[in-house]
Amino acid sequence: MNAITKPLSRIEIVMQAVRSRIAARQYVPGSRLPSVRAQAKAMNCSVSTVVEAYERLVAEGVVKARAGSGFYVAGVIAPLDLSELGPRLEREIDPLWLSSQSLETDSSTLKPGCGWLPPSWMYEEGMRRALRYMARSETSDLVDYGTPQGLPALRQVLARRMAGLSIEATPEQIMLVDSSTQAIDLICRFLLKAGDTVVVDDPCYFNFHALLRAHRVNVVGVPYTSQGPDVTVFAQIIEQHKPRLYITNSGIHNPTGSVLSSVTAHRVLQLAEHANLTIVEDDLFADFEWQPAPRLAAFDGLDRVIHIGSFSKTLSAALRCGYIAAKPEWISGLTDLRIATSFGGGRLAAEVTLHVLTGSGYRRHMETVRTRLAQALERLLPRLRKLGIEPWLVPQAGIFLWCRLPEGADATRMARYCLQHDVVLAPGNAFSQSHQAEDFLRFNIAQADDARLFEVLAKSLRH
Repeated sequence: MNAITKPLSRIEIVMQAVRSRIAARQYVPGSRLPSVRAQAKAMNCSVSTVVEAYERLVAEGVVKARAGSGFYVAGVIAPLDLSELGPRLEREIDPLWLSSQSLETDSSTLKPGCGWLPPSWMYEEGMRRALRYMARSETSDLVDYGTPQGLPALRQVLARRMAGLSIEATPEQIMLVDSSTQAIDLICRFLLKAGDTVVVDDPCYFNFHALLRAHRVNVVGVPYTSQGPDVTVFAQIIEQHKPRLYITNSGIHNPTGSVLSSVTAHRVLQLAEHANLTIVEDDLFADFEWQPAPRLAAFDGLDRVIHIGSFSKTLSAALRCGYIAAKPEWISGLTDLRIATSFGGGRLAAEVTLHVLTGSGYRRHMETVRTRLAQALERLLPRLRKLGIEPWLVPQAGIFLWCRLPEGADATRMARYCLQHDVVLAPGNAFSQSHQAEDFLRFNIAQADDARLFEVLAKSLRH
């Protein structure tokens, strides 16, 4: 028999709220807690309830009372524990859990929930050719630091690639980084402070959630449609929350596979202009497109849009090379910040990336990958539909398929079951700020072509 959980009293609810804010570093050691009247008003309870809660926290050593001054957080600052900042009731919906399972399992485990191509799909031949070329290069190319802003020749190539997407950027407006994740981390350090509000798509790439937790900002999700973010809700969020930043995918959206429409892009930029909102546009999947979709940075001219990307999905996850494109004054500040946090750039990675991108084989490699993905999607759709799993939309390109489960199925429960049978799934709530995607799974089209997957899925639906 399951034990009956006793509901928390109002005093315990206040205590729990204070402890959570301390764990999340919203209340740091030495900072003053809200006055008892302010806390009572914020939590819709009596002043006496807050007084008793604060006094109990004093007794526990969590808080110190100063006569005539108020209550203050006690102790020294503890290491940041991201797991304490998110929901713990369903560990499978935690973005860090999903990353760990995808990265730590061995090659015998099926990974339809991971976010990258199988090793056999990557551009191994081109990578080996570039590495052989680098082995014959000058010693300085192999052992020296890169320049703070990054290899000039690669930045020139990236500027030309962006021009193909109608994004006007000079090499001076581009800075190289290790990855898209590092790009967002630097941008958050540069533009945000703890307590600021950031808008993300709902659903969105799950690691956005984990990264933003580390920056101790408020995160608000805007529903994502087949045309882009819901602009009506977006306007309401801007009015209510006054966000500083909006982080989204351009081109192919992760996890839905949808494409931003021109109409939605213009409306989003109008709202951002009115609210002085900065937009970070993650273009990680550009090379998977058959035809370029609209880019916010193209319409905006890199005024309030920051355009980022990397090559971990198409060249090699072991090769850490990405970029940030922004207006010159921001690139200057971001370059200084990168020097402070990681000193020089990854010169060897940049040289290898340059050699691969300017070689004759990369374009043909990506044409092959796009064709293989289209063929794999044709095989995947009927196999999923046979199980009652339906796509939210059929994507034009890309590696992801966002699917709704049969009525009554729970993605988190399925993920637990499938993991016991060496299959890693990506439950919908890992991508959803509102946690309203419990009946969705994201499938990696390139990693979902094994008969064993569908046997395990069928069993999990009956389990």
